Amino acid sequence: MSAPNVELTESEWSVIKAVWETEPCTAPVIQEKLFKPTGWHYSTVRTLMDRMVAKGVLKAKKEGKLTIYKSAVTRAQAQHGEIFYALKHAFNGALTPMVQCLLDSKNLNAAELAELESLIKAKKKSSKK
Repeated sequence: MSAPNVELTESEWSVIKAVWETEPCTAPVIQEKLFKPTGWHYSTVRTLMDRMVAKGVLKAKKEGKLTIYKSAVTRAQAQHGEIFYALKHAFNGALTPMVQCLLDSKNLNAAELAELESLIKAKKKSSKK
């Protein structure tokens, strides 16, 4: 099964991170967790979470008067969507300039460079098969 195409807004990232930390959860629990950093009230959080359900990012299940939320996407799927969004919009789909930009903007130590080289070698090896 392939990962769904996940593109999240900044607000949705705040919500999904809180859900991943506490799931299964309710909107009041997420609102309480996010109130201090965002100032969001219950209605804002509930609206965001319901939109995320409609978008397929969260799952919701009614249990009596409560709605229980769980994530419908993994952290890796959300990160994948974010990276490919940036690749498509900021780099017109060109991977090499994107990687060059990332390499230029971060001081990598020898271990990180070796790990990147290993990933590239493994990809070359698997693509030859």
